[in-house]
Amino acid sequence: MRRPTKNKHVAALAAALLALAVAACGGSGGGTGGGGGGEQAGGGGTKNQPIQRNPQNASKSVKVGSKNFPEQLVLGEIYAQALAAAGYKAEKELNLGSEVVAFKALKNGDVDAYPEYTGTVLTTLYKVEAQDAPKNPEQALEQAKKRLAKDKIAALPRTPFENTYRLGATKQTAKRLGVRNTSDLKAKAKQLKITGYPECRQRLDCYVGVQRTYGTRFEDFVASEQTYEVLDQGEADVGFLFTTDAQLSTGKYQTFEDDKKFFPPYNASLLMRNEALRKLGPEAQQVVDRVQRPLTEPAMIELNSRVVLDKEQPEDVARQYLRAEGFVR
Repeated sequence: MRRPTKNKHVAALAAALLALAVAACGGSGGGTGGGGGGEQAGGGGTKNQPIQRNPQNASKSVKVGSKNFPEQLVLGEIYAQALAAAGYKAEKELNLGSEVVAFKALKNGDVDAYPEYTGTVLTTLYKVEAQDAPKNPEQALEQAKKRLAKDKIAALPRTPFENTYRLGATKQTAKRLGVRNTSDLKAKAKQLKITGYPECRQRLDCYVGVQRTYGTRFEDFVASEQTYEVLDQGEADVGFLFTTDAQLSTGKYQTFEDDKKFFPPYNASLLMRNEALRKLGPEAQQVVDRVQRPLTEPAMIELNSRVVLDKEQPEDVARQYLRAEGFVR
């Protein structure tokens, strides 16, 4: 299936954001409205109220970081640009590296904040077994908050979207295998190769945990940063995909249901050092909460596709999002 043109992507995002504006006004996503300039505009798909610049924030600086893949770069830009719109002196230190590198930078004060996923906080940063992590998004966030508090770090309200793992394949392969649920792979795994990011092979919330939970023993694990290319070229049959991957916008791939509910929630939360949050004041959290409310999975897939497939810059994609949603002019 041929991927839609860029213009169709723009229309798709506009439609998605228009629909999401209504949902956001209904109070979903947690936290209060307002923040840097009043409540969201109500009803009928009306855009959000613009973020108002507060002169009192001019003396308050914040350095926003991110990990080293497109979604993180877009999120880092969205938060930094939104805080700058509210009058804060927002600096960026994006593309830091893996979660281990980014979290170390946060704890050391090299950055004040960076977006992280609740499931990653629990399973990777604090070594919670994936099967022991809460399956409810809010409970996962609360548990993450408790653990982060020991390191004097706050987890701000979560995004509506989650970027979680799913096993998947090309639609052609999925049809050939007759697989819809991950459990369906058990009887077939010995004849199948699976691909994923190199670190996935050793992660309890990835390859190791899936094998334990689903009883699968694959023929081989193909480590690659280019999962979709590996699947397209037939070098592997099944892959570890992410639910907000840009490539899912093409309609060429199918993800399998996590029918044993192994994967914990992976909603994003902006982690911020307590000291930095105190200096910025409550308005900063309100701004962050506001600008991320429209970020559902379809919207995040669209934004990622702009960077990965359309080759736009994350900074530009974030600016387009904030303008399309009415947060900035």
